[in-house]
Amino acid sequence: MLIKTIQRTLRVPRSDGPAGDGSAVARQLDAALVSVGFKASRDLFEHLGGLTTGAALDLAVDVVTAVRGLVGDHVEHNPYFQDFPAGVPDTVEFWIGILRAAEAKDTTLGRQRGPINLLSSLRYGRVQHSYAEMLDRHDALIDSIKDRVTVVYLGGTAHEEVSALYRSLAGATTPLTGADLTLLGELAGECLDLEPGPMPVRENRATVNAARLLAGRPLLAVDSVVDVLRIACQLSGGDVTLVESTRFRRFRRAHRRALMAALDAAVAAEGGKLGDVNRYAGRFKRLGEYLHPHEYPAFPHAQDVFAVARGDLVVRSLAGRAEAAFARGAIGEAARLLTESPGMLLRSLDRLLRTAGPETEDVLDAVGSVLDRVSGRVLCSVREHLANRTEADPARVFVNRAGRPWVTRDDRPPLSAEVVHRVCAMVDVELMSRMPVHERLVIDPDVLAVALPLSGKAVEDGFAVLPRGTRTPVDGRILRFFTYWKQKKQRTDYDLSALLLDEDFQYIGHVSWTDYRNDGAVYSGDLTEAPRGATEFIDIQLGRTSAAHVVPQVSIYTGEDFDVVDESMFGWMVRESSLDGAPFEARTVRTRSDLRGSGRVALPMMFSRDGDGWTATWLHLYLKGAPGFNRVEGHHLSTAMITRAIASRAHLTVGHLLRLVEARAGSTVMWEPGLRLTEPVTFVGVHRPDGLPEGSTVITLDRLSELIPR
Repeated sequence: MLIKTIQRTLRVPRSDGPAGDGSAVARQLDAALVSVGFKASRDLFEHLGGLTTGAALDLAVDVVTAVRGLVGDHVEHNPYFQDFPAGVPDTVEFWIGILRAAEAKDTTLGRQRGPINLLSSLRYGRVQHSYAEMLDRHDALIDSIKDRVTVVYLGGTAHEEVSALYRSLAGATTPLTGADLTLLGELAGECLDLEPGPMPVRENRATVNAARLLAGRPLLAVDSVVDVLRIACQLSGGDVTLVESTRFRRFRRAHRRALMAALDAAVAAEGGKLGDVNRYAGRFKRLGEYLHPHEYPAFPHAQDVFAVARGDLVVRSLAGRAEAAFARGAIGEAARLLTESPGMLLRSLDRLLRTAGPETEDVLDAVGSVLDRVSGRVLCSVREHLANRTEADPARVFVNRAGRPWVTRDDRPPLSAEVVHRVCAMVDVELMSRMPVHERLVIDPDVLAVALPLSGKAVEDGFAVLPRGTRTPVDGRILRFFTYWKQKKQRTDYDLSALLLDEDFQYIGHVSWTDYRNDGAVYSGDLTEAPRGATEFIDIQLGRTSAAHVVPQVSIYTGEDFDVVDESMFGWMVRESSLDGAPFEARTVRTRSDLRGSGRVALPMMFSRDGDGWTATWLHLYLKGAPGFNRVEGHHLSTAMITRAIASRAHLTVGHLLRLVEARAGSTVMWEPGLRLTEPVTFVGVHRPDGLPEGSTVITLDRLSELIPR
């Protein structure tokens, strides 16, 4: 848990070990951190130096383990060609060499007809050298002012850090990533005596409540029948988000009674909640088989839940009544009905405005009457959506919670710019009214262009990972990206490739195992199994390529899915020289993200020419692909269409919310290196800078969702 806490916050809990002289260990830690692109803050250095050698060493080991895992340095990255990026042969030359080697081994090979299985060759797809031998072929990495340096800070006690992380995750205003949701469940089991505070996201609430139920504690803030369904799914080890169906387990009698009581109380408080059963009728029927409702006559309202699920009791949902109004063309009436569910009204706003015609003012009146009852996340989502609706999109891209995109033509008529402006202004006024007042606000300019993290589902776990749609500058001459995977049970072959597109997102080439070199790009070689882990790299010489867009992707050629393998990741580095250092140097890693999504082709991000420089745009997408033998050539059309649609979309940024925050701040200062501050401030940035006054509030990547008001 300590290592996960450090990785999540880049704060090291204070050790309660005995005092002594740990200065030698502190110096060793600082050197070890620098080698992987990190640095200990002064407070952390001094704290470590004030412990005994043993206590300091225990803490230092945890810190190094945590940061190495963050950037992917906890495993050995050994490319197929040991001199990569030098020494990579021409593609045809390489294949001829493989065939000749195979023929020398089997003299009958040349007389065979039909396809030849090159995997039978001991050379192809398997590293022919040790990791140490590969390192001996590379010079040491030369220090560069562009090398990343990330500061690791000293935090509070272990209890304080764990408690703060628990409250932060439980109270998040946006859905969490899968890894963070799992972490929340672990923390909830350890923090049973700690009140988590408001939990606006229902999946987070259900995760906490499942842990409480297992410990015999009362449930918190259960106010809908779907909340109970989520808890049951979590208790069964299923999907608390309800995207995937769950196979329920047998529940203990105490748990059955608690779930029935929660259902009964939710319906008794508001009978209209029964309408929510229709959406998940099949799941409620299966849940009833495990809860045995007939054993609990004291909970008549809970009995009604399962009567609706079976169809014995008919309850017309709000959505059904609104659809009937839409069918009659009574748009104003539909809007008034939906005011009973403000979130549903806002999510239906595009449809209402498209069809309202003379009833537009009725729709706007309905919206104005509910804004104060809509969550901040929904308000921000609607504002971002409407800002992209005054012109037709090149394509509509829908991305589900698993990162799976679906693309279709945009046949919707654009919305009136005047109406969009009015709604956006109304939303901004409401958001501003909810913003906290900060006496002294300090803003890192680098955070302004970060897309608002409206859902943790649009972000993978990892290091310096940003939400989908965020654009960041690339500051090196050589762009190198990598993928690592380790198979679990069966031979698994992942392939790293790069799609090269022109300014109009038209295909101009690729680099992969079928084409080792192309237009300033070079591939490190194909590895076809990973029992002990495997890494593939691609180098892009940004000054030499003619491509306007480079889209790296990881395809599953055969074997286990991304969410099945022991481990899988993607990351990218920048270098000034492609021949400087080993293929993987931790301090040159800019970002590293896990690959754990649903699909057979991963599109983590894309890189685009921007004037004289380049920018990176986060995608976090997974294409369905084929069951096996995926290649970059097979889906370049769909990839180009998706990336074009993402690139053309205007995302709501952190900068927009900060402008609303500034309006209520006492003073605002833009951060720059060397800025001297004497009083506590609220700092918002990508990473925490050193030297902030004690008592300052710091909001960085791990807490950006806190900017979104409840």
